Amino acid sequence: MTQMTFHAPRLIEIGGGTVAGAAALLARLGLSRPLIVTDPFMVSSGLLERLTQPLSAAGITFDVFSETIPEPTDTVVEAGVKHIAPHHDCLLAFGGGSPIDTAKAMTILKAGGGKMRDYKTPAVADQAALPLIAIPTTAGTGSEATRFTIVTDSERDEKMLIAGLGAMPLAAIVDYELTFSVPPRITADTGVDSFTHALEAFVSRRANAFSDPLAISAMRLIGANLRTAFHEPKNVEARAAMMLGATQAGMAFCNASVALVHGMSRPIGAHFHVPHGLSNAMLLPAVTRFSLDASLPRYAEAARLAGFAAQDDADQVAGAKLLEGLRALNAELGVPTPKQFGISAADWHAKKALMAEQALASGSPANNPRVPDAAEIIALYEGMYE
Repeated sequence: MTQMTFHAPRLIEIGGGTVAGAAALLARLGLSRPLIVTDPFMVSSGLLERLTQPLSAAGITFDVFSETIPEPTDTVVEAGVKHIAPHHDCLLAFGGGSPIDTAKAMTILKAGGGKMRDYKTPAVADQAALPLIAIPTTAGTGSEATRFTIVTDSERDEKMLIAGLGAMPLAAIVDYELTFSVPPRITADTGVDSFTHALEAFVSRRANAFSDPLAISAMRLIGANLRTAFHEPKNVEARAAMMLGATQAGMAFCNASVALVHGMSRPIGAHFHVPHGLSNAMLLPAVTRFSLDASLPRYAEAARLAGFAAQDDADQVAGAKLLEGLRALNAELGVPTPKQFGISAADWHAKKALMAEQALASGSPANNPRVPDAAEIIALYEGMYE
């Protein structure tokens, strides 16, 4: 058997209401003085109280850093590091992928010093100053179960992939009840993001016997429940399935890596401030069409798992249905093109060569079934604009 290395948090609590057990989880891990890393909306909406009230009731004192922003930057990470005090023994990241990614970068930077760009791939960020417990409030990034974080270099307008054991949470609390108030746009974007994680992990050149079952389960759960969660935000079964699927997809791509969609997505976010999940959704149909024939049996199986194709459809038929299904899903979820998002044609085409260069430099396109060159990535950027 081929040798494999599998990365995962030490402990994951999954289920409705599990956030109420945060104090007990900390006690099990021997931790008691957390710095909570979150965003302004979690504070102003009152959702953060779902975490802070049980901590206070258990007599745990905590501090809060709530200045995280969507699509984290190195400057925000540096500001967060200044809030880490000698008495803190862990970070509690509460929110979507951005607070979790920010907390990961904070503990890595605190451990090693320097600048965030010192840790971007191919560097390996294995050291962390403090253990991290991740509590996601969206069903999307899977960051609660991965050894990756994405941080924008604000001087260079570059989204940096940072990878290593320093980014792996010690534990996670996956409570689908925290997603009931997530609006439809974010439900759609994070849902397509999680499906992309599962699909790319499944077709990745680094797919393996550990990642495959997680990717398969995630595609089945997300394919069957994303539309329902989008149209019926309070649907318990759909929200629970999406949350589980997102975490499984995170574990899948943590151990098989993402591919071309993510490689091309990060520069779009860095240069045009498109939310990560939304830029993935913009890219997914075109990149799948580009890659389809290089791994047709896997793409066809993905179509069947997600419900786009019937179980007895031949691979060629199932592959065609996957392309149509992804296009129809984007239409149903209201995913815009870059042009519809408001990006000017002049700006888009002026950046496409640089974006292609940054996509290749991230390493993710090398995991794709069909490995592109810069000209092919530029052509994909051109084709998706309208």
